[in-house]
Amino acid sequence: MSTGKINVTADNIFPIIKKFLYSDHEIFLRELVSNAVDATQKLKTLARLGETSSELGDLKIEIKVDKENKTITVSDCGIGMTTDEVEKYINQVAFSGAEEFVQKYKDKTDGAAIIGHFGLGFYSSFMIAHKVEILSQSHKEGVKAAHWTCEGNPEFSLEESEKESRGTDIILHINEDSEEFLEEARIRELLNKYCKFLPVPIKFGTKEITVDDEAAVEGEDKKEPKKEVVDDIVNNPEPAWTKAPNDLKEEDYKSFYRELYPFTFEEPLFHIHLNVDYPFDLTGILFFPRIKPNMELNRNKIQLYQNQVFVTDNLEGIVPDFLTLLHGVIDSKDIPLNVSRSYLQSDASVKKISNHITKKVADKLDELFKGDREDFQKKWEDIKVIIEYGMLSDQKFYDRSAKFALYKNVKEQYFTFEEYKEKIKDLQTDKDGNLIVLYAAHKDAQHSFIQRAETKGYDVLLLDSPIISHLIQKLETENEKLRFARVDSDSIDKLIKKEEEVPSKLSEEQIEKLKPVIEKAVNKEKFTVQMENLDSNENPFVITVPEFMRRMREMSMTGGGGFMGMDNMPEMYNLVVNTNNDLVSRILEESDESKQKDMIEQGTKLAMLAQNLLHGEELTSFIDQSFEKLKS
Repeated sequence: MSTGKINVTADNIFPIIKKFLYSDHEIFLRELVSNAVDATQKLKTLARLGETSSELGDLKIEIKVDKENKTITVSDCGIGMTTDEVEKYINQVAFSGAEEFVQKYKDKTDGAAIIGHFGLGFYSSFMIAHKVEILSQSHKEGVKAAHWTCEGNPEFSLEESEKESRGTDIILHINEDSEEFLEEARIRELLNKYCKFLPVPIKFGTKEITVDDEAAVEGEDKKEPKKEVVDDIVNNPEPAWTKAPNDLKEEDYKSFYRELYPFTFEEPLFHIHLNVDYPFDLTGILFFPRIKPNMELNRNKIQLYQNQVFVTDNLEGIVPDFLTLLHGVIDSKDIPLNVSRSYLQSDASVKKISNHITKKVADKLDELFKGDREDFQKKWEDIKVIIEYGMLSDQKFYDRSAKFALYKNVKEQYFTFEEYKEKIKDLQTDKDGNLIVLYAAHKDAQHSFIQRAETKGYDVLLLDSPIISHLIQKLETENEKLRFARVDSDSIDKLIKKEEEVPSKLSEEQIEKLKPVIEKAVNKEKFTVQMENLDSNENPFVITVPEFMRRMREMSMTGGGGFMGMDNMPEMYNLVVNTNNDLVSRILEESDESKQKDMIEQGTKLAMLAQNLLHGEELTSFIDQSFEKLKS
């Protein structure tokens, strides 16, 4: 048996780095600027510990584009490197100087976050450059600058050189197929995407600003505004989420939201500030936006950062699915990323972070509810989809939501579910001990059914969110002897069955004779005829929508698991015939079949009108016929 070490040579690793490791070529700028930030943070740490005599000066990073010479230069004023350090950190692929520094000064960085970890970021340069140069002057006294050159292969040159100031310049000679990166607008776009909140100021060109001049002496003409050319700093080194909540006011949060989403004109409803350092590191700010009708359009608005470096806006795994409708920022150095910093790796800490975010959101909602219930109720219609989605997808969130999830009735009154059950238990408990929750999906469209329920003293909820059918199923499962029934799913006496039953005016023989006559006159593919002995004051014909079939259909349309495909089934309705209504008795007594059929059709169309099932030409025709009959 023999043992040994696998030898990975630069000949093998270069093609992998250039083509496969970083799938998106634009990442090069993020990696180089991150390295520049690390160099600056290292210098700050050494200065604080008294391990460098170098004056810090103006610690900023500068990006320069030279379109004529086809170069991009990333410069920092950080710790710098000697020739020996370039040999050690650059020529050894995947040897991380940042990692080595963190280990050496563990617990001494005092918040100066070091970004690098894998030691491969620098080599992303070769995805867009055919030649890369490093010119670096160390902070150490009495050493020469180092000049390193490589043309994207294992061959390199390294020599001592001259450089006026401390720090490192990375000079990229851009490939012909990557000249898009020589456009100022493209670089500015990448800086805005990946470097917007890095902790060191980043300069990209200059800009002209107006400077306030001293007030003109009274009686003198006011001078023209004074102009001044200043560095164009493209990032905010101290974004709101890096500060303590006590140091921020409400306007600071709103200002940060506008900074994150400059083209969003609506302000968020409220925010949640995350600030955790144990058992994992997690900071961030989440905003509850006003939810638009199409939920999908608002997803992926939360941005993930690691040490203020943008990573992704696809937070699958970190943020529960229902919270992807929120906006904001999450930053954690404990979130495991792959080598290219592009994808999350499976890790137990990710699940813990996800659970913590869910708990923080629930705690905030509970706090808002208890603090100002009236204000919370005003916001409910804008946030209920997020909360209902969470109740369906996360059992722990469902349990916590019992404190603040609201249900509105048709009278615009709000209740928690426990409050509502207490309100209706006396009147809306049926003969079998089931508590029946009546609800409507459309206040106007189901007005006549709501009215019938209210005449009996019943209360009706208004449940109109796109996922309400799923939530109803969940609530029925979680609450024993409780059932939801939409007001138009049956006659009100059948929805809440009491001990007493209304006797029928018609005999069984008369009902058996009448039923086929009605079935013959109506559309059998659309209606199922039900003969019921309702109150004589109820309408002769009532169209209802079977609760089970309608609910399963709605669940299928919004992703209903085993009910998928039911949304393609034709609409079916029950035509309830009230055997105690005088018109029904007249139909039975009518000997002229054509008159009998006409009465049934007219009664059915009136019922369809009450259920909003008559539209277009059918409705126009019915109205015209009705006026003609009035004239005759």
